[in-house]
Amino acid sequence: MKTNVGTLDRAIRIVAGLALLSLLWLLEGNARFVGLVGVVPLITATLRFCPLYSILGVSTCSRQLGGA
Repeated sequence: MKTNVGTLDRAIRIVAGLALLSLLWLLEGNARFVGLVGVVPLITATLRFCPLYSILGVSTCSRQLGGA
């Protein structure tokens, strides 16, 4: 897997993931399980890899200058 999630994108994913997970405690009934969607941005932030970005050819990582 090639890294395609940059630093700012990673921070946004962590905040969004935690906000979504908080819905588990804030909502009532079956609607609360929508918060489990927050696991996805947390996993992509941790791995620094987004499969959707890979399919679309997008990368938010800064480009490395020079190198071989």
